[in-house]
Amino acid sequence: MQGKHLLGCTLSMLLLASSSPSMAGSWCAAGKPVRLAGITWESGQFYAALISEIIRTGYGCQVETVPGSTAATETALVNGDLQLWTEQWNRTDIIKKGLASGKIKLIGDLLQGGAYEGFFVPDYVIKGDARRGIKPMAPALQSVADLPRYKDLFKDEEEPGKGRFLNCPSGWDCERINTQKLKAYQLESSYTNFRAGTGSAMDAAIASAYERGKPVLFYYWAPATLMGRYRFIQLREPAYNARCWPTLQANKGEAPCPSATPATTLQVGIASNFMAAEPAIVAFINKVKLSPELLNRTIARMSEQKQSPETTAREFLKQQPALWKAWMPADVAVKVQQAVK
Repeated sequence: MQGKHLLGCTLSMLLLASSSPSMAGSWCAAGKPVRLAGITWESGQFYAALISEIIRTGYGCQVETVPGSTAATETALVNGDLQLWTEQWNRTDIIKKGLASGKIKLIGDLLQGGAYEGFFVPDYVIKGDARRGIKPMAPALQSVADLPRYKDLFKDEEEPGKGRFLNCPSGWDCERINTQKLKAYQLESSYTNFRAGTGSAMDAAIASAYERGKPVLFYYWAPATLMGRYRFIQLREPAYNARCWPTLQANKGEAPCPSATPATTLQVGIASNFMAAEPAIVAFINKVKLSPELLNRTIARMSEQKQSPETTAREFLKQQPALWKAWMPADVAVKVQQAVK
């Protein structure tokens, strides 16, 4: 009887431990590494480093970052070769098919209000900048509907008589959508559709104009490093229209109609078998959320100081304990804090 009693107590303790929200589950307990996608843009790199640091130090998991293109790492996630893919925008066929098959899930809501994108100008174009001696250039500019009146302000030196809209590089989804938007907003007759050669060239053109206090009209998105480095104003677009949005995305020959780009919920892609094995980690990821301002400032500093995402994540954990401690049980938070001292 005593043996049965001891056995029952032991089983009860094991069951209690396995269900504890502050303990790693069967995946990490078995010593299997948690492999995360090595994302190619800064905000995604930061999120990956932050989540990796917490599950390593707080939940005791082995972690690895696997580099590769977006297509390659998304395919690896669906095939079960990766466990986590942070900052998922859920726009590729690979992810959509993985979700439909049940092999992966999307969890969490990483950014307050979601990622946003659209047409931007530097803030001094509308408000001026007394510190730099810049007077407002277009104080009445508020929306894309106002842009034809300001084509001379954003003049394209290579095509006199038109303004220049700085679009994404050819081949990017945003380039195709923006090209459709120029048609839908009836801006083709007043603006050239200038496609940057690369993402770096696009950033350099915007930064150069800003540093010189010059007017520039461009597409951009957040979270992004430039959003944390400079002050921009997003121009108002026609409200999101569920019927029109596909005409901007698909470009199947139909006439596009006006619509803003909807905000995107940023989530974490997770392999379904890992999700089932690690409920505590899933609960933690589901609580991770940053404000756009904080994220943009953080990745801007990472870029300016040429820090690694891992160093930036550790600094963030040192500087923002009140924020991240709410994402996890107290005993896990203690382990993380001790590790980053």
